[in-house]
Amino acid sequence: MSAFDVAVVGAGPAGSTAAYRLATAGARVLLVDKAVFPRDKPCGGGVTGRAARVLPFSIDPVVEDRVERLECRLNYRRRFERRARKPLALMTRRSRLDHFLLRQAAAAGAEVRDGVKVADIRFDGLTVDGEEVRARVVIGADGCNGAAARSLGLAEGVMHGVALEANVPYSAVPRSRYGGVMVLELGVIHGGYGWVFPKRDHANVGVGGYASEGPHLRAHLRRLCEEHGIDPDAATDMRGYRLPMRTPASRLARGTAAVIGDAAGLVDPFSGDGMYEAFLSSQLVAEAALDVLAGRTGGLEPYERAVARRITPLTAAGWGANVAFDRFPRTTFAIAALPATFRTLEKLLVGDLDRPGAARGLEHAAIRLIYAVARRAGDPGRDYRAVAV
Repeated sequence: MSAFDVAVVGAGPAGSTAAYRLATAGARVLLVDKAVFPRDKPCGGGVTGRAARVLPFSIDPVVEDRVERLECRLNYRRRFERRARKPLALMTRRSRLDHFLLRQAAAAGAEVRDGVKVADIRFDGLTVDGEEVRARVVIGADGCNGAAARSLGLAEGVMHGVALEANVPYSAVPRSRYGGVMVLELGVIHGGYGWVFPKRDHANVGVGGYASEGPHLRAHLRRLCEEHGIDPDAATDMRGYRLPMRTPASRLARGTAAVIGDAAGLVDPFSGDGMYEAFLSSQLVAEAALDVLAGRTGGLEPYERAVARRITPLTAAGWGANVAFDRFPRTTFAIAALPATFRTLEKLLVGDLDRPGAARGLEHAAIRLIYAVARRAGDPGRDYRAVAV
C-alpha cells in the first residue's frame, strides 16, 4: 500500500493542472488515468484568453492558431464580423494539450500513472491496478463519463448537452478563409450553435445543443459543411460527446473529496466551453486542499463556495444567453451585433472582465438588454444566481 497527500483521478486539463499546483506547493500527489498518454479527446480545442491567464505556465508550445476575429451568422443568413484587440482564443488539439499538461504535472513532482485500472474511489483513497492507495484528499477529474463523482456521491443531477465534431484538412477547405477566425453559426440547432475552428493543418467543424438534438446531429453537421462549401465526405475523425452542466443543487465537495472540471459539470451552458472552468476549478480546489493538508480547515467545502462565487455567475449568464438565443434568436442576434456587446464579450474572453454583470456604461446596457430577453424567455439562470454568494 502506498500513501499520498492527494490523489487526483483523471489527467485531463483539470486534473493535470490541479496536480501541478499541488505538487509545486510541496504536496505528495498521485495523478492517475485509465488512458495511455498522449491520447485524443473530442473537443473543439479552443483555449480562451481568460482560460490561458488562469494557468501558471504558458501553453504556447502546443498552440496551432490564434483567433483574433469572430464571425457570427444567424440561420446561415444574417452576419456580422468583429476583430479583437487581443487573441480571443488559442487553438490547439486535446492530444497535444493534455499530454503537455500531464508532463508539466510530472515535472513538478507529481507521480503519474497512466494506462491503469482505477477502482473503489473513496474519501480516503482508491485502488490502482489492484494496489490500495491511501490519500488525505481525493479529487475527481475524470470527466462526465468517469466514476469519481458517482463513487463519491457528488455532482448529482448533472444535465447534458450533446455535440458532434469532425476535422476537415486544409486541402479540402482554404486555410486563408478560416485561419485566425472563429466562425459561429447561431440559430441552426436548439440550445447551441455550429462552429468552424482553425487548427494547424485542418479546420474543426462541429455542432452542439440540447440532448434532444442528438438524433439530428449528423444532419446538422452535414448542413454546416454544405453551407461552408465543404464536402461532408471529406470530414474525418467524426466523434460525438456529451457536455455536462451542473444544476444549482449539485454538491461538488464533501469532507476531503471534491470533483472538478467536467466531472463537476462545469461546462458553460451557452458556449459549451469547459476549459476555463477546468483550469479555474483546479486552482480553487488546490487552494482548498492545501488548507486541509496544513490543518487550517477540515474539508473541501470552501472550494464549493469558491465555485459559487467565481464560476456560478458565469453559469447563470450562460443559461440566460442560451434561452435568449433559442426563444428570440433575431432579437438576441441584433443585440449581440452591437459593438458594445462585442466589447463586453471580448473582455470576458480575454479575461479583463470576470462576469457580464461587471460591465459598465454602454456595455452594461447591452448586457442588460440580453438579460431582459432572457427573463422574457424564462431564464433558468435565475436559479443559479440564487445560490451564488
